[in-house]
Amino acid sequence: MPQELILASSSASRQMLMRNAGLIFSAIPANIDERALDEKLEREGARPETVALELARAKALSVSTLHPQALVLGCDQTMSLGARVYHKPATMKEAEAHLLSLSGQVHRLNSAAVLVQHGEVIWETVSSAELKVRELSAEFVSRHLKRVGERALSSVGAYQLEGEGIQLFTSIDGDYFTILGLPLLPLLTKLRDLGVIDG
Repeated sequence: MPQELILASSSASRQMLMRNAGLIFSAIPANIDERALDEKLEREGARPETVALELARAKALSVSTLHPQALVLGCDQTMSLGARVYHKPATMKEAEAHLLSLSGQVHRLNSAAVLVQHGEVIWETVSSAELKVRELSAEFVSRHLKRVGERALSSVGAYQLEGEGIQLFTSIDGDYFTILGLPLLPLLTKLRDLGVIDG
């Protein structure tokens, strides 16, 4: 019988990436308080890459307790600019402030993936990408957010690179899949190594 693969997330973009790659999986969101864990790690001075990895690990371990036989994939992404770590904007006003703070700057996205089976971490990775935002005027940001609407609230940077958000950038250094929140190439390599997908 083939190995059951579970994505410990309700993320539509991660599910799309995995489906497009031909993976057969089910999606079961983890029942953890992400914000509390996030705040604890930040208070302890954890680097953004570490925060992403710890949250991905916590999600995978949480779902693995209910489905120990399955291979559970936990994922998380953090975004940072210098020492500042960003969180998903709660309001359109916050989304506007996010975008204006990124104007003319290079920020970093860190995407973590962790595989857990029988409550044990068997593999983990973090991939990073650096993105340069062009100089944005307050007027443009206002018009842009009116066009994209509430979708701006669904991502940490208040943009969707796969949509109109691409217009915000002058350069990108990193993997497209990492930017969308899933280091897919290393994950596929590991799934082949484990015999979960055809090698």
